[in-house]
Amino acid sequence: MPAVKEYTTTNKPTWCPGCGNFGMWEALKRALSELEMEFADYSVVWGIGCHGNGADFLKTQGFHGLHGRALPVATALSLTRPDLKVIVEMGDGDGYGLGMGHFVHTVRRNVDITCIAHNNQIYGLTTGQASPTTEHGMRTVSTPSGVLEEPVNPIGLALAEGATFVARGFAGDIPHLTELYKEALRHEGFALVDVFQPCVTWNKLNTFSWFRERVYKLEESGHDTTDRTAAFDLSLTTFHDMTCTPEECRIPIGVFYREEDTPSYNAGVKASQTPGWRSAREPRDISDLLASFS
Repeated sequence: MPAVKEYTTTNKPTWCPGCGNFGMWEALKRALSELEMEFADYSVVWGIGCHGNGADFLKTQGFHGLHGRALPVATALSLTRPDLKVIVEMGDGDGYGLGMGHFVHTVRRNVDITCIAHNNQIYGLTTGQASPTTEHGMRTVSTPSGVLEEPVNPIGLALAEGATFVARGFAGDIPHLTELYKEALRHEGFALVDVFQPCVTWNKLNTFSWFRERVYKLEESGHDTTDRTAAFDLSLTTFHDMTCTPEECRIPIGVFYREEDTPSYNAGVKASQTPGWRSAREPRDISDLLASFS
């Protein structure tokens, strides 16, 4: 089994001290190690945001895409390189805001992608504006009087669009998050792992201690992960008043729903449709083309 440190580059992480991204980074490395995934077995696509800095710290073949565009890039990669396990790392503003259209269509197609959402409920990299998942009423630099709209429900949205694996984790529980990642990576089809990832700099409400007082694990509650309706009902319990107590706000983490019978989008692509890059009879010299861009 590859050691966890083998998935780390020599670059020093630049996240704020205490950032939830550290826990997510560690959990992913542990999951890859425990699944014995070698460098040639997987690839990662990042969007733009604090999470995207992880492109410098995780040893992988990957792509750092445009804001909100990680999923279409990953879709192309998944379809043309079926030998790879494709992972997407995206933020809540990145994937549920600018990339919301891509999110909906990637889910409904059931593309074979493991999608990890860094949900810190704020725009962290651009210094604290309200994101699509910021709580109603929360004051931010872009909403000084409080957020007027209700937050996006990514779990419920994924379920409504037919997702075949939907889970939620917490960056403050690395062992539990590691297991969720492993289950998602084993799944064939679109797997969403939405992760509460506290932003210690800009979100002073949804802190590590705030979540620790409120989260509970679905696997300990008797939840039936094959019941989509029950999973959707659970997704609605995430919404709460900012002033609620730990007794009033109980936030589920774990696997909400899974099914293995629905074929992935990839399976529907006929084997005879050979990717273009495999059709070249011999390597092509593109030196002149590259020189034209210099």
